[in-house]
Parts: sequence; C-alpha cells; structure tokens
Amino acid sequence: MTRTIRLTMLALSLSAAPAFGQPVRTGNTQANRPALEQQFRERVAGLAQQRIGLSDAQMAQLEQSNARFGPQLNQLAAQERETRRQLRLEMTSPGEPNQQHVSDLLDRALQLQKQRIAIVEAEQKDLARFMTPVQRARYIALQQQFRRRAQELAGQNGAQRGAVGFQRRRLGLKKRP
Repeated sequence: MTRTIRLTMLALSLSAAPAFGQPVRTGNTQANRPALEQQFRERVAGLAQQRIGLSDAQMAQLEQSNARFGPQLNQLAAQERETRRQLRLEMTSPGEPNQQHVSDLLDRALQLQKQRIAIVEAEQKDLARFMTPVQRARYIALQQQFRRRAQELAGQNGAQRGAVGFQRRRLGLKKRP
C-alpha cells in the first residue's frame, strides 16, 4: 500500500501541477521529500474539497478520519502483499508446492479480505457522520480514480524497467549496481 500511496502521490503531483498552474519540479526528490509530501497533501485536500463539495469543517473531519483509518488500511495492504508474495513464491518454486502452506496462505488472504471489509465499513460509518451520501459516493469515486492512476503509473514503470532489462540482456550488459 505504501508503494501505491507513493505512486498516487507521484500521479497527483504530475497531473495536478498543470491544473494548479504550477510547474512540475524535477531533481532530487529524496532531499525535499517532506516538502513534496506536504505539497501533495495540500493539493489532494484542495482537490477533494472542490470535487466533493466539502466545507472546511468537513475537511477537518475527513483528515481526522483518514488519520484514524489510513494506517490500518496501509498495514493491511502490506500484509496482503506479503501473503500474495509468499503464495507466488510457493507456487513457482521448483518441485511440488506444499499443499498445507498454500492452504494456509489462501485462508490468510481470505481473512485479510474480511478485515479490509470491516475497516472499510467502519470508515464509511465514520464518514456518514459528517458527509452526505452523495459526498461519500464522490469521495469513493475520487479514491478509485487515484488508485487507478497509481496502477497505471506502476504498470508503466514496470514496463519501462522490463524493457530496459530486456535491452541490457540482449546487448549482453550486466545489471547496474
């Protein structure tokens, strides 16, 4: 999930900059990462407030809700990724996959999905305290749009890395350290 958040931040930075009339800055992003993250949060907040139609009081409540549920969802996403990684490793390892381990991993994946549903239900109940149903629907749509854009960027980055790796192998070059 952390990777998704980073990619979402990148996507929004790239797509939101022209919309806000600010140039996209390049260079050493690690050095000014805190400033970029703060800038990203401000842009997302402004975009959300505008598209969803939230008041300043509602925005403050949304920030509190995100602070409460965001870490839970991030931790859960990391667990889901690790479970999928272990399952992929088990299924692609030489020889016959360990039936019991695969079964345990599948059970774990289902349990994590149930936990995700419980967290999302609690989050929606919390949002319903201060958002109208239409605002909540717009918020869900905006979240999906961010996720989709992050996935597109992740796919592009993966394809670029794969193409570079293919070219290097084809030319007989070694990986860079």
